[in-house]
Amino acid sequence: MRVLIVEDEPYLAGAIRDGLRLEAIAADIAGDGDTALELLGINVYDLAIIDRDIPGPSGDEVAKSIVASASGIPILMLTAAARLDDKASGFEIGADDYLTKPFEFRELVLRLRALDRRRARNRPPVREIAGLRVDPFRREVYRDGRYIALTRKQFAVLEVLVAAEGGVVSAEELLERAWDENADPFTNAVRITVSALRKRLGQPWLIDTVLGVGYRINAQRDS
Repeated sequence: MRVLIVEDEPYLAGAIRDGLRLEAIAADIAGDGDTALELLGINVYDLAIIDRDIPGPSGDEVAKSIVASASGIPILMLTAAARLDDKASGFEIGADDYLTKPFEFRELVLRLRALDRRRARNRPPVREIAGLRVDPFRREVYRDGRYIALTRKQFAVLEVLVAAEGGVVSAEELLERAWDENADPFTNAVRITVSALRKRLGQPWLIDTVLGVGYRINAQRDS
């Protein structure tokens, strides 16, 4: 398990990190909102512990960003605000659990493990096709055992294509499912993203363009 600790009190953040390591839980620290967003964009985390009152983008904003990313990372809010209204607002933002300061470290660990078990039951299945292994839970892609780094948008497009199991997916459907509702229907973003994705996956090419129809994974192609 890998956890992101978003906490601006260095002593507390370090104590949590060191304690989690003794529990065989890897942990990174972000002392402000900007660092938290940067780490979330680079690394894959199983859980996030977020203090609401941090410098830069607030803990609430970091939590909203996690929810908007659809990564499914469970969020444990860690804060000194103990009022019911404060907890309610945290849950409304997207928190999965709430722990107020001061707290017992053992309780933190128990809550983290409970969140991880809950998430494990809801993990989407790993899909394999044409030598590709796509893990939606960890946002990882492998081709013939070789890890392939993708951007979030490239991964979203690949997910849709792989789920079609060799069927053709139109550019319109990709735009609808991999972009948001504000996407320009006349944009060439789909073509550009598919082209970049095809190159990332390497040769022999796995994504076919069906002229006038859309795109598909060539399930018959040897990798």
